[in-house]
Amino acid sequence: MRSSSLISVCLPFILITCGCHGNVTPRVTFPLHSPGRSVSVFSADDVFNTTTLLLSKDEDTLFIGARNAILSLSLSQGGGLTLSSKLDWSPPEKDLTDCSMKGKEEMDCPNFVRVLQVVNSTHLYACGTFAFSPRCTFISSEPFSLVSSPKAEEGRGRCPYDPYQKNTAITVDGELYTGTVADYRGNRPVISRHLSEGGHVDLKLDDTLGWLEEPTFISSAFIPSEEKVYFFFSETGREYDFIDKFTVSRIAQVCTSDVGGQRTLQRRWTTFTKAQLLCQSAGELPYNVLQDITSLQPPEGATEDQTLFYGIFSSQWSVNSGRSAVCVFSLKTIKDVFAGNYKFLNRDTLKWSTKVQEKPANPGECGLHNASDNTLRFVKENFLADQSVQPINQELTLVSPDHLYSNIAAQRVKGANGKEYTVLYLLTENGFLHKAVLLEKGTHIIEEIQVFTQPQRVRNLLLSIPKGVVLVGSSEGVLSVPVSNCSFYLSCADCVLARDPFCGWDRSKKTCAQISSITENAGQDVDNGDVSEVCKTPVINPRSRSMSLPTPAAGCLPSELVSVSLNDVVRLPCSSTSRLARVHWEGPNGHISSNLSLQKEDGSISFLATASTLGCYKCLSVENGFSRVLAMYNVKQESSTTLQTPTHAPTTQTHTTPPVQTTRGFISPDTKLLTTAKRDRETQTNPMTKELQPTVSVQEPTVAVTRRKSSRNITPEQRLEVGGESQPLHREPTYLKELVVVSVLFALCLCALLTIILLNLRQRFRSRTAPHSPGGSPRTSSSNEREALRHSPSAAKRNGSVQNGSKPPHTLSNGALNGSNGHLPNTPI
Repeated sequence: MRSSSLISVCLPFILITCGCHGNVTPRVTFPLHSPGRSVSVFSADDVFNTTTLLLSKDEDTLFIGARNAILSLSLSQGGGLTLSSKLDWSPPEKDLTDCSMKGKEEMDCPNFVRVLQVVNSTHLYACGTFAFSPRCTFISSEPFSLVSSPKAEEGRGRCPYDPYQKNTAITVDGELYTGTVADYRGNRPVISRHLSEGGHVDLKLDDTLGWLEEPTFISSAFIPSEEKVYFFFSETGREYDFIDKFTVSRIAQVCTSDVGGQRTLQRRWTTFTKAQLLCQSAGELPYNVLQDITSLQPPEGATEDQTLFYGIFSSQWSVNSGRSAVCVFSLKTIKDVFAGNYKFLNRDTLKWSTKVQEKPANPGECGLHNASDNTLRFVKENFLADQSVQPINQELTLVSPDHLYSNIAAQRVKGANGKEYTVLYLLTENGFLHKAVLLEKGTHIIEEIQVFTQPQRVRNLLLSIPKGVVLVGSSEGVLSVPVSNCSFYLSCADCVLARDPFCGWDRSKKTCAQISSITENAGQDVDNGDVSEVCKTPVINPRSRSMSLPTPAAGCLPSELVSVSLNDVVRLPCSSTSRLARVHWEGPNGHISSNLSLQKEDGSISFLATASTLGCYKCLSVENGFSRVLAMYNVKQESSTTLQTPTHAPTTQTHTTPPVQTTRGFISPDTKLLTTAKRDRETQTNPMTKELQPTVSVQEPTVAVTRRKSSRNITPEQRLEVGGESQPLHREPTYLKELVVVSVLFALCLCALLTIILLNLRQRFRSRTAPHSPGGSPRTSSSNEREALRHSPSAAKRNGSVQNGSKPPHTLSNGALNGSNGHLPNTPI
């Protein structure tokens, strides 16, 4: 291998990815079954794995290859699908038994139709796995029925054995060109031609190693002016000497006029060549695994050299895991690569190299079947192009770091200014269909539509331009998605900001409609989305989901009246349908401090109701330089009579403000934040508050305000709409009075406890200050002394004689002895 080739491959590993491709975010998201984006679904209880799709020439009929069946559906304008006919094509019981005996799962043994092509104006051609024994058959269009033909029974080399193995097929002038595997184990990949007529014969690749290296076939296309069929696939790149297998994306070509060599390469392709498709940006790792590719015909009046191929690529490198890239290649670039130099394969060492040698012929050139044996041997050993096919402008068209794309379709759409735009339809693996328009400043994803709840196996993504729908074939059914829905944009600003080439603002009807239906003066700016230029006279549509409200000259009208109590936590909702818009709020004094409020990701804002935070609040969005008011609220203090509601039984509210409801329990994070701010301000005002604050956790009430197109009087019966559901405007009362009572009681209890503790300490102090004996410990009284203390003084005197001639001591009432300190008994010091 040449050192330059090694450097070109290893350089991306040395460089650190710059991350210059930003996150491409869809502007609008439509969940599954959203009314803003209708999706037609065809499914039946006895129809499964509808993954192979084919449109008739007039595109009025959709043919479906399913499991054990072939269906014919009528396709109406707008995407309606109606079942016309169904053909059963199930394997016999013996084939199913043989399949199970071979060790295959029972669920993999039915007949999965993998090839479905139009042969001529009267017949179709279909091939299926047929219990791991491929079979093919002709189908009559009128009537829709199977046709038996001995010539078409064998399906080996035309259809894979395994239903999960990818393949590609295309018919040209009644002949079938396929890319698949030709053995049971899937180890013999082959590109071949079948159903040959006239002077043509069936052809396939030579069995020599190196022609195909473990390929995964993706797609195929026919270019009439070149008389060539192009195959797209991924395979192991043997020209790169890596320890691990390095996957590369390929494009291969064969001439439709090829009939094989006379002696060398008999019944083999003499025009087969292949080249690498390189989807890589400077300084980044390559996206080397091809997922899907589609062709886009040149504009009217242009040559076929301007035919474009849009491909989806993923990467085998962990640094690009979960990312997809879209690259576009021109037919002219592909032709230049195939007309250049070729690598030489050493059959002994199986190493590729490039050596300067005289070319007896240009590999891939049509008409080589009449060439000499020396020329054909040169072609046999030089079939890999030396150069790689680079994308247009040598850069990536789109990089999605958050989505893995699996299928792609493309079309050209003429805008209101007569300019043509390229629109891509990209299906993600998690079930979303992205519609993107390619602009000079980058790719703009107009919308994403959810079509599946769970990831599905999708083999075909077809586009019917006359019917205006995108068809998706999955394992559970066929979906039909209209290419656009302009009626979703209900204002001029939304219609222009969508930047959808299909849609424009009809100034006469004041609606967003299809460009084709607007007779004159359509408002549209796909390139820049300049609202101020197109919508010079703002039109306020009351049905608009993100209505642009004029800023009032004075006061706070029109707005919603929100009645709150002081120290309530107020939440004001606001949302925008556009994910590209930046939502912010303006308060009574203009800017809102982030220390006193909390704005969430959904656009809503929460703050503490105080005398300084009452007033007018405006929610504004800024998108592409255009600013508008989405919502406006007038927050006022509620009258004191509103809070006088009995707690023992509910009563009917008669005042104009909404009823107050209270809930206790969990404290939300935003409530804690605002409550803490409130307590900090109280502590700064009165330092003693912090010392006397009881340790009691009380949830602050929250006033949840929902949107309503009303400005002044709001009755309890009036309800507001939030997210499509109506709910009453309400807020929660406070427990301020109860908190004060509990705090006072707690303080009284604390004072009583302190009083008891002080009295106890005083009594202990008095006991310590009583007189003691010099020895420091009292003398133990005798039995006579205890007897004297229990009786009268006279008895004590009568029985108090001194024993053994000792002097009777003086006793104290507390049991302490009188010492020699000169103090009288029972006299405190």
